[in-house]
Amino acid sequence: MTLTSPTGRPQTLTAAVLALAMAATVGTALGFQHIGGFIPCKLCLEQRIPYYIGVPVMVLAFISSSLRAPAILTRGLLLVGGLLMLWGLGLGSYHAGIEWGWWEGPSDCGAVAPTSASGSLLDQLNAVVPPSCDKAAGRFLGLSFAGWNVIASAILAAAALRGALKR
Repeated sequence: MTLTSPTGRPQTLTAAVLALAMAATVGTALGFQHIGGFIPCKLCLEQRIPYYIGVPVMVLAFISSSLRAPAILTRGLLLVGGLLMLWGLGLGSYHAGIEWGWWEGPSDCGAVAPTSASGSLLDQLNAVVPPSCDKAAGRFLGLSFAGWNVIASAILAAAALRGALKR
């Protein structure tokens, strides 16, 4: 099996499902932030980057496959999507390990004492302090958001890599 083997319906469906799944995953994180009020830490925000890049890459893979572009282009884009999700898996694993106390987090990702809340609206916005990276904002079924990202990234990576290599 090579990246130049012909592509077809499996790659088109894989790219479409991955684009939707990646968008839903990062959309859920944004929903928890903007609707649920969960303020993300620095590492939480970094974990979104593979999704922000991956969604357009999967849309391009879908278009490429739909237009019957050269197989290497479609398979290459699916491979890039898989690698992005492996990057996301690594970021999520690192963050989850910090939350569980398995290793130290970055020194610039700690809680800071809040400043005075008096003053203008702009001053109040500037006073918002992101949470520490070593404290999970919440746990659902025993996993933090970072832990759930590990699971989502692993599934999406496997699907993308399978789509890239499937006949």
